[in-house]
Amino acid sequence: MKLQYSSLLIGLLLSSTYATAEVSLIPPNAKAGECYAKVVIPAKYKSVEDRVLVQEASNKISIIPAKYKWVEEKVEVTPETKKLITIPAKYKKVSEVIEVKPATHGWHVSLKKHAAPVSKEILVAAKLKGVPIDNTTPGTCYKEYYTPETYKTVEEEVLIQKESSKEKIVPAKYEMVEKTITIKPASKKTVTVPATYEIVEEKVLVEKEKTVWKKGKNPATKLDGATGEIMCLVKIPAKYRTIKKKVVKTPATTKVVEVPAITKVIKVKKLVSPAKVEKVTIPAVKSVVKKKVLEKKSEFSWIQVGNSVDKSLTYTGHKICLVETPAITKKITKTVLDTPASVKEEIVPATHKVVKVKKLVEEAKEIKTPIAAIYKIIEKKQKISDAHQSWERILCQTNMNKDVILKIQNALKAKNYNPGKIDGVLGRDTRVALDKFQRDNSLATGGITYETLNALNINL
Repeated sequence: MKLQYSSLLIGLLLSSTYATAEVSLIPPNAKAGECYAKVVIPAKYKSVEDRVLVQEASNKISIIPAKYKWVEEKVEVTPETKKLITIPAKYKKVSEVIEVKPATHGWHVSLKKHAAPVSKEILVAAKLKGVPIDNTTPGTCYKEYYTPETYKTVEEEVLIQKESSKEKIVPAKYEMVEKTITIKPASKKTVTVPATYEIVEEKVLVEKEKTVWKKGKNPATKLDGATGEIMCLVKIPAKYRTIKKKVVKTPATTKVVEVPAITKVIKVKKLVSPAKVEKVTIPAVKSVVKKKVLEKKSEFSWIQVGNSVDKSLTYTGHKICLVETPAITKKITKTVLDTPASVKEEIVPATHKVVKVKKLVEEAKEIKTPIAAIYKIIEKKQKISDAHQSWERILCQTNMNKDVILKIQNALKAKNYNPGKIDGVLGRDTRVALDKFQRDNSLATGGITYETLNALNINL
């Protein structure tokens, strides 16, 4: 057991950090029966406050909006147009006598009213026989073989009203369309573009870089059996604390924004096609009448009645007489154009509507208000004394036993430092927990000092 404690104590008695100050080779004012070890007294620090910029000074921009007033504006709803008015044509009725059947001279068997006509063949034969058919005076009769003339009935169109034309007014066409009117004209508005910030991390020096002495292992053993001591000067880097600060990324500015015009849609009449005049043809009016026309002439061999008749001639029993038939007429009434149709123009005035619109009186203004910088107070550690070596009274083989180690293990556990198994053995876990407790409380390291026992509230 004595050998076990000796090896464990040697590890605790070896200090880990040293100051540059020289220490005497033996403990000063040492008392008999007490154990001392050369230990490292850690550097002393105090907390100080430091003022750190968190947010830079900037400007706040506010906008005084533009001022408007309502005014009335006259808007054209329907444009001026032309209206065409028709003046119809005037007609009059006139009477006209037309010839339905012209006057004729015909050869008949007698001078009686309804005497039968003579055939063309008889007339041709008569002419061939020297009868002056073409030069005979009406009322003259000839006796001869009788061949009557033939007629046919034909239809003939008679113009009653000539073709004419009239003018027809095609009125103008409109459609209702939507018309956009400006209620508020387009303008410009100055708006604030707020400052943008970003969070940046900054390292703040908490503890400056330092150098400490650490004990090394001795590569050799002196003749008297004592353990030699090697001190190493080690550089411990500075300690920093990372803080977050808000810095201006882009300062507050203003920008001019185009404010579109405010419009209103109203319905108005739009001319699609203007009024125009179309000429309409009035066809001629005709009437169909039936009339008889000579189809075939008679032929005669005649001797004029009253003249001497050649006895050698045989009377055929036919008699021809040149009878005059007067023309047949008919009275009709026709409609003729008296005054042609015409068109006159009338101006249809435009119509208007009064609407209310906004008019700019005063443009928007920009006002800048300063925003002060923001600072934050942080705590820093400031060294007030360097680490150094010193001879301190410690526990050793003469005054350490299982009960003392149990007290140390329980005290460490009570302060939330894990000593490992509570067994009264100064093992690795107990040494690690003890070293951490000493460093956390700025106690001397390198041995179990009475200062450490007092901090653990252990009375021996």
